[in-house]
Parts: sequence; structure tokens; C-alpha cells
Amino acid sequence: MVIPKFRLFSLMLAASLLVCSASITFAQDTTRPAGSRTAVSGEKMKIKGVVTRRDSDTFTVRDNNGVDTIVRLDNGTSVKSKGGFLRGGSNYAQTQILRGLNLEVEGRGNATGELVADKIRFNDSDLRVARAVESRAAPLEDRASNTESKLSQVEQNAQRLSGQMDELAAVANTAKGGAKAAQETADSAVAGVNATNDRISALDDYVPQSVLAVNFKVGSAVLSADSKAKLDEIATKALNSKGYVVEVSGFADATGSINRNRVLSQRRADNVIRYLVENHNIPLRRIVTPYGYGESNPVAENSSREGRAQNRRVEVKLLVNKGLMQQAPTMTTSSSSGGQ
Repeated sequence: MVIPKFRLFSLMLAASLLVCSASITFAQDTTRPAGSRTAVSGEKMKIKGVVTRRDSDTFTVRDNNGVDTIVRLDNGTSVKSKGGFLRGGSNYAQTQILRGLNLEVEGRGNATGELVADKIRFNDSDLRVARAVESRAAPLEDRASNTESKLSQVEQNAQRLSGQMDELAAVANTAKGGAKAAQETADSAVAGVNATNDRISALDDYVPQSVLAVNFKVGSAVLSADSKAKLDEIATKALNSKGYVVEVSGFADATGSINRNRVLSQRRADNVIRYLVENHNIPLRRIVTPYGYGESNPVAENSSREGRAQNRRVEVKLLVNKGLMQQAPTMTTSSSSGGQ
């Protein structure tokens, strides 16, 4: 089948118009902030605003005047929600600071003009909103990036085609074979986009890589030599992983009062975290807020000595980001020239 020259020209013109339209759209979406703030070294500062950018150890806050401030996190940064009447807020891991979160930051400037955060406070309702925004924004940004790349390829192809009208008329005779190759390439591209979307969607999911329990004597929160050896092993695995967090939960047997067991289980969890931080330099931002469950959630019957010994424990879970564990998708294209 031979494609007339005027029809090929129309197709190229339509592609060029599509590229121009997409370029205008992306230009409108990439607005810059009105200004930026430099924190004076050593000077105490308090800011309020919305998180507009999140990196591994820093994030950017934009206030009501459109001024951006870069905030740096360290092991001493306290991240909590605001408490209600006569109660304190909840502790949160630093990973919960997301784009779109409305918060308050107190800290001091450093030598590079960043604000090193001492305290970060926000409302639980604002955190829920930020989580919803993040879950929807990440896939949309990736799709936009893929679309921009494809439009750039279309523009380059259109420029090459402008001087090849006669050659394209001859190549059209093999359109049947070329259509099959094009379909295979399109199917591969769609599969790659879907795989990328799945990988991005999994970035907020964590899967257990290692789980262990360390046990304690009656009424004690002191780590035994065997318990320390187990913690050494899981700390080594953690430091060799990417995108990990450590979850620590303390428990007690049913001996004694409920309140005493809750306090004892919390002490056990705190001692495990102290050992991981002081002996293996596990960053605090990598540790989920520990919790003492007391005598709840037993793994064995409390009616026997053996069962109570199993219940006097701290469970340590090494969780790894699911999205980072998945292999990055690749797209294959047909190497067929279209001739027969």
C-alpha cells in the first residue's frame, strides 16, 4: 500500500502541533517559588508552611509569602503531632514528612544557610491529607515525565522525516510488516509504563526481610549476650540494605500488674534501640517509634514457665522498601528493518 505524500505531510504536521501543545503545558507546570530564605548560622528560627520538596535528609518548606526554606534533619530532630487538651502528641518517624504536609519547624541555621530542625510539629489530619496527596502525585509525575520524553522523541522523528518523503513512500509498501513491529514496540512501551507505575506505587510499602525475638529474664530489661549477638546480626543486614526501617516491639508475660508489664515492655524495647544506635550507629530516623505492648499479644501460654519465658521478649523486624527491591523496568524495541 502506498501512502500519498500529502497525507504523510499532514501526519507530520499533526505530530508537530502535539509537541508544541505539550511543551506549553509542561512550561506552565514548572513554576518557580517567589524566593528563598537563608538561615543565619547559629540563629534560632521558627517557620510555618507546606512541604514542597522531600529529599533523603532535607526538605523544603514554603511559607504563606511564597518564600522557601531548606530544612535539614538529624538524629536529634523531634517529629511529633500536636497534642489535644491535656495530652501529648504522637511520635513519628522522619519518613512521615511528606510533600503537601502543613507543619511548624523550630531550629537553628547552619553554615550552609539551611535550618537544622530541633522540633517538627503538625496535626494528624494534615498528615492524612499529605499521605493522600503523595499517593496520587508520585504516579502522575512519573507519567508526565514519560509523556514529555515520548513527545521529545516524536519531535526528533518529525524533523528527520521532513527530508525523507520519497523514501517513506517506498517504505510504505512494507507497511504490513512494519505495523507488526510497531505494535510489538507499543506493547513493550505500555508494559514498561505499567511496571514503572507499579514500582512507584510500592515505594510506600515495606516488606519484612528479617524478623527476630530477643528474650529477657523475669522482671528484667537487661540484654543477654545471646540477645546482643542476634541484634548484631540484624544490624549488619540493615546497614547493607537500602530503604530500610527497623520496627521494635516490647512484650511481657502475665506476671504482675498490667501497668507494670506495660512499663517493663517499653523499657525492653528502649534498651534494644539504645544498643542498635550506640553499638551499630543505626540512625534514629531509620527506627520506627518503639512501643511496649505489655502482656498483650502473647506467643505462648502464660500458664507454664516455658510459655512465660517466650512471652518476655522484644520483636525486631527489618523492613525494606518494596519499591526499591523491584527491578527497574526495561523497554525492548524491534530490530526489524521492515524489508522482506
